[in-house]
Amino acid sequence: MNLPNYFLADLPPEATLSPAMITEACQTLKRNRERYLAQRTTHHLVQVLAEVAKGWLQTDNRFRKLAVESSPAETGFSPATLAKGLDNFFRQLTAENISELLEQELGHAVGVTGDGCHVTREAGSSRHVSLATRHFWRGPEFLVHIAAGNIPNPALMSIVLGLLTRSAQFLKCASGSAFLPRLFAHAIYDADPKLGACFEVAEWRGGNVELEEALFTEANCVTATGSDEMLAAIRSRLPVHTRFLGYGHRVSFGFVARAILTRTHLRRVAARVADDVVAWNQLGCLSPHVIYVQSRGENLPEKFAELLADELEQREQTEPRGELVAEHAAAIASRRGIYEVRAAHSPDTQMWHSKNSTAWTVVFEADARFQMSCLNRFVYVKGVKDLDEMLQNADAVRGKVSTVGIAAPEDQAEELAMQLARWGVTRVCPLGQMQIPPLTWRHDGRPALGDLVTWTDFEQSV
Repeated sequence: MNLPNYFLADLPPEATLSPAMITEACQTLKRNRERYLAQRTTHHLVQVLAEVAKGWLQTDNRFRKLAVESSPAETGFSPATLAKGLDNFFRQLTAENISELLEQELGHAVGVTGDGCHVTREAGSSRHVSLATRHFWRGPEFLVHIAAGNIPNPALMSIVLGLLTRSAQFLKCASGSAFLPRLFAHAIYDADPKLGACFEVAEWRGGNVELEEALFTEANCVTATGSDEMLAAIRSRLPVHTRFLGYGHRVSFGFVARAILTRTHLRRVAARVADDVVAWNQLGCLSPHVIYVQSRGENLPEKFAELLADELEQREQTEPRGELVAEHAAAIASRRGIYEVRAAHSPDTQMWHSKNSTAWTVVFEADARFQMSCLNRFVYVKGVKDLDEMLQNADAVRGKVSTVGIAAPEDQAEELAMQLARWGVTRVCPLGQMQIPPLTWRHDGRPALGDLVTWTDFEQSV
């Protein structure tokens, strides 16, 4: 299937982008927004997005087929891994879930176009005058997204949020990572060409100052996902009046409570952890680096690590990881070498791994300190006596933790979540769901849609 040249990302590899091309594209998007997007009703936008998502869930959908068939070469993910990741994302993108997101983030406020639900009335003021207050919101006229290249979901979600705020938008992808966002953009264009004319997708290597200056000059709001250093560099280059929303480096881990470690549940929990490790090859900020297992004086953490290794071996048959670039494969081999030496000299370290490949690795360590994984299905299992000990050993990453997946009895789960919230974790979920956040997820504890809009309160005397 040959895609038409609707977006800058559709240009041939030898094409060279210029600042003038970027400026012209931005100005065209702003004009198209006024003509085709600004006056769209919320209902219409929700229905278009839901229908596009429904199409991506069909195995014979032409955009999905191209994505899955081309996945190893274009994304590095195996077809099975990509297909499962796409299913998990697009199953969330229903009309009901989008409406729930709008209700959560915007309440009953009214868009500046007059499109909205109900008027929110609030009584009272410092002068004891009864007021009826109406709330109006407006999205940025022109929204720029700087996307990371590890997994596609954040970039796809950025497009969704930009359409819901009725913003013209420009998605700048990392070099070599525009394939899936480009296909999603074409699917929207195919469903509604005028809507598709209100956003742009392009890719270039980060740090191209001339192109980025042209892009930032036109923006009212910039969102960016990447390293903390990259975010600081972007922020320093933006005009003072430009809103900036940065999503920096985050890590995640899991906790398995002692009470759940029964013979009945043990393998089931290991399977759920395998789901989280295999999803997007463990490359997202929501993927676990370490699984902490609450010990009770038995060899349960080691047993759990062994069961997890069995699960990962089975997944390699059904959802293979795929080939790695030499640099990443060498990093895994090097890390394995360290633990092979340790395991040979101490029972406090054990390791299980795939044979004749770097496909998966499980390391058990008695040392409970948080350890960064080299990813690509390389995970640590560590024993702790309780949640407090886990948090003490994770103190080095406090403030940088996105998600903690837990397996615990229902009567303990809420208290664990409260403890984690007090410590600073912004999302707690069941193990097996770490890479499948709901559409209403508050990214890094902030409202993903609500942070994009600007509010006006209209207070009326009654």
